[in-house]
Amino acid sequence: MTKRRPSRTALRRRARPEKRNFSEIVSVLERAGAPLSADELAHRLRVHRQERREFDAALAACERSGGVVRNRAGALLVARRIAALAGRVEGHPDGHGFLVPDDGGASVFLPAAEMRGLMHGDRAAVRVTGSDHRGRPVGALVEVLERASRRIVGRLRNEHGVLYLAPEDRRIAHDIVVPAPEAGKAKPGQVVTVELVQPPTRHAQPVGRVAEVLGHYAEPGMEIEIALRKFDLPHEFPKRALAQAQNFPDLLQERDLQGRRDLRDFEFVTIDGETAKDFDDAVYARREGRDWRLWVAIADVSHYVRHGDPLDLAARERGTSVYFPRRVIPMLPEKLSNGLCSLNPDVDRLAMVCEMTIGAQGEVSGYDFYPAVFRSHARLTYTRVWAELSSGKAPAHLATLYEVFKALHRQRERRGAIDFETVETRMVFDPRGKIEKIVAETRNDAHRLIEECMLAANVCAGNFIAERDQPVLYRVHEVPAEDRVAALRDFLAELGLQLPGGAVPRPKDYAQVLERIRTRPDFALLQTILLRSLKRAVYTPQNVGHFGLAFEAYVHFTSPIRRYPDLLVHRALKALLNNKRYDGLDWEDLGRHCSETERRADDASRDVEAWLKCYYMRDHVGEVFSGTVTGVVPFGLFVTLDDYFVDGLVHISELGRDYFQFDGARHLLYGERTKKRFRLADRIKVKLVRVDLETRKIDLVPADGEVRRRR
Repeated sequence: MTKRRPSRTALRRRARPEKRNFSEIVSVLERAGAPLSADELAHRLRVHRQERREFDAALAACERSGGVVRNRAGALLVARRIAALAGRVEGHPDGHGFLVPDDGGASVFLPAAEMRGLMHGDRAAVRVTGSDHRGRPVGALVEVLERASRRIVGRLRNEHGVLYLAPEDRRIAHDIVVPAPEAGKAKPGQVVTVELVQPPTRHAQPVGRVAEVLGHYAEPGMEIEIALRKFDLPHEFPKRALAQAQNFPDLLQERDLQGRRDLRDFEFVTIDGETAKDFDDAVYARREGRDWRLWVAIADVSHYVRHGDPLDLAARERGTSVYFPRRVIPMLPEKLSNGLCSLNPDVDRLAMVCEMTIGAQGEVSGYDFYPAVFRSHARLTYTRVWAELSSGKAPAHLATLYEVFKALHRQRERRGAIDFETVETRMVFDPRGKIEKIVAETRNDAHRLIEECMLAANVCAGNFIAERDQPVLYRVHEVPAEDRVAALRDFLAELGLQLPGGAVPRPKDYAQVLERIRTRPDFALLQTILLRSLKRAVYTPQNVGHFGLAFEAYVHFTSPIRRYPDLLVHRALKALLNNKRYDGLDWEDLGRHCSETERRADDASRDVEAWLKCYYMRDHVGEVFSGTVTGVVPFGLFVTLDDYFVDGLVHISELGRDYFQFDGARHLLYGERTKKRFRLADRIKVKLVRVDLETRKIDLVPADGEVRRRR
């Protein structure tokens, strides 16, 4: 008996079930004019029994996307027919939350009652039901589209014989019940991770199972272990990625050198901080008549990490290296990050080189990109280089680099790039891992020298790629929003200052204001206000320029060991140099992902630093400090303590017996009765009264009521 051959329609349906069913599901639901059960929908679509699994998968994908939702009876509806928005849920420590819509629209406020069945990180569909007193859209939960699948880290507690996990991530407002059989060997007080056994509902707490016991809260390094899990940072490489890295030879092979220029005789050097372990950029310059020739050599990571291989997938997932005090979570395994791709001194290394001609006024009059083999002739530090440059006895190769820097810096000033003065800090630890002190890192011309060389190479890479219409991730810094510019102008006008440039100021306009206020005693205040009016830089394939640096096309080319967008830029450059294109990627999605992983890494680093600072300040409770108001919010003042570089909060209730009103435009709190005014950059004496390690909060009170205003 011969088998019946399936029709072409059936073959087509089985080959592409999800694509076919996605549009048909929505179409049938639209025509039905009423909610349908899954079985009714399958019947109307004439789904055969052998096709039901594919149909269910397509329906689940349609629900995850937010195009279709279920009502409380389990019936299916078209989301747009009930004005439902799909997006990701962001929780708040106070119990409410927000839905960040997939379409990029305004976030929707979710009251605490709506958040009872949701957790931070879930995907949900909500219906906008109105607006609150602040004008924000308010939503009601329609359906949970997808649960966040990550483990949750926190401290195990016992209350009246009931075990529960108090999450470290305060955006998760639920305590998670842990039944005794699910606790394993974990003990109350220990830091653990749990997997959800049962998600929350409107009427029940979530239930979890202990998956991992990390140890006790105050153990050295525990703050980092917590942050890795709290921010869902990948910290263990897949076995296939590690195996691929280990298979690379320790030394360069003859085949690695094919098609590369040999620059091993050039006196390249690396210049980094004292504690740096991975070196991904080296520089060399020489005088040529009235011009200079500058070479910037960047580790050729793309030679080892190829598109789609295990190392590439691992690096893409991480997006960036994450830097903690005393520990780094690298984007690439150590064999590459500290070995083959690190430009260590006196060993041959592969590089992508940007060779530039720099004119007397600092303009780049020509450039060339090519793969090369070279070697770093010295591993130098910023401190050493600046000491040699400031002594006037620097070696010729450093003196030439310094000349190039000064020319590039003059061009930066003419271009009108914004140059903020920021203070970097470094924690000094004792042998037990406890902070001894926090010190300011002095920024000198050695730092600026490397920065200007890297900026020049990044701009050349951006121009090279943009001129050839090759898709890539640009580092974009958009013009400030009009409302922020208006608020900034109002604030400056009160001080007799003006930001030129109309509704859309230029970077040069900001730079002019900075130069005008640089010698004022309230410079710190004004610089902070200027900085807060700007947007955050992101990665995107849409080239809208870099406002702060005043560049029309700017990419990150110089750090492929630790940033995934730089690795993509290297691949794009190589493709173009070979008269090809680097295509087949979802650049929009990659841009979002890389921007998110960058924010995630920054948040994790700040969280660890905040914990360490709190731990350090526990020994100083009761002491009085001088500080500067660095933040004014409706509920109080944030004060940065002199010499400690630690922030604490003076709650509004501690400012005196008065009704204090918040003026966001002028960054101040003022008392209705006493007329007291507290403003950004005011000097104030405070007493440290409380440190809470779990919430990373330091509470301060005014020490003597004295506030000195900077004029």
